[in-house]
Amino acid sequence: MEDRPRTLRAMLAEAKDTSELMVDLAYASVYFNDPDMAEEVEELEGQMSDLVHDMRAVCVLAARSAREAEGMSSVLQVVSAIERMGNDAVDIAHIVTKKLGIPHQLVADLSDAEEVSHRVLVSEGSHMAHRPLSALELTVQAGMSVMAIHRGRNWITDIDGGTVLVPDDVLFLRGSPEGITRLRELAAAPVWEPPRAEDGPAVTDLDRAVDVLVEMKNLSEAAVGLAYSALVLADRGLAAEVCHLEDRLDEMKENLELWVLRSAGDNIDPAALRGLLHLAEAAEDLGDQAQAMVWLIEKEEKLHPILGIALGEADEVVVRYPIAAGSAAEESTLSDLQWNVEPGFTVLAIRRGGRYVYRPRGKNRLLAGDEIIASGPDEGCPMLARMCGWNLVVDEDGDNQLEPA
Repeated sequence: MEDRPRTLRAMLAEAKDTSELMVDLAYASVYFNDPDMAEEVEELEGQMSDLVHDMRAVCVLAARSAREAEGMSSVLQVVSAIERMGNDAVDIAHIVTKKLGIPHQLVADLSDAEEVSHRVLVSEGSHMAHRPLSALELTVQAGMSVMAIHRGRNWITDIDGGTVLVPDDVLFLRGSPEGITRLRELAAAPVWEPPRAEDGPAVTDLDRAVDVLVEMKNLSEAAVGLAYSALVLADRGLAAEVCHLEDRLDEMKENLELWVLRSAGDNIDPAALRGLLHLAEAAEDLGDQAQAMVWLIEKEEKLHPILGIALGEADEVVVRYPIAAGSAAEESTLSDLQWNVEPGFTVLAIRRGGRYVYRPRGKNRLLAGDEIIASGPDEGCPMLARMCGWNLVVDEDGDNQLEPA
């Protein structure tokens, strides 16, 4: 444990970030059909295993009484769910490493997902070359964050604001598809044309299966994001929405399996269908693990306070801001605001009148009195708060508080 984080708080934050990185890289490896990236996911699994082992050891050593053991049980449940999410990422990467195959239609449809993977080469003389990531503020400028860097024969996944980009670096990013044009301008990269599936004479069962799988990817990622938000905010309403999403994922998986089996009789190579079923299984299990994390909130079990603190200190923070009357956000749609591009926040849910709208679409209009639950970079919080009609101020305890703008 000498070279790894010594505190449970730090290890929980790192485990959350590592599991999310693994899932992002796994989906990207499928999208780009990149065996090297898929193998990097398997390398990260080794780091995750070490973290999980150390966290369990710390939890056992910290429980000196029955009361303390009960408190640590909530931490252990979240640790197990995070570990399973990492395993799901490896299962997704196996589609590439084991050459299970996927239909071209899926690659094309993934270009239209709510969050996409993208790859760009840094050119000499570009705005990105020889500059640290902190100076580029890609989450603010383009609504995309760097997951990994391929430099020569090496992969760099331990990325922070001090990481300096050099010419010929290949960046792998995740974020809003609307930010791709700006991103490629900063890298001095050619205009990008996303892959497109050929239009057929009619919608087939395979088309339906692919569409469902893309929606399963979106839903599973939303479920995980809402689960972490529920833990940070100790919010039963968000926990209930996670359980609802998990039920939908179960139903969608059943429909997908039926359509895949039907399409097997349409002169389609069955090898490509194996990848679809494999990916659906992993996406559904991600939803299961999100539900496992919020089960504690659903059952009103006492959460160990370290969960909210540690998960709130991860690379992406979770915030809850009300929409003030007269603010820039009032009466604006999410498409108008483009928060996913600048300041780089994804709105996970909108609370209105005691009910939640999860995975709100661009057409959703914000009203005074709404509350948004959003995740994004910590440096973007002041801008997001201002657009909602608030100033962020630091109190005596070092915590952020909202004051009317």
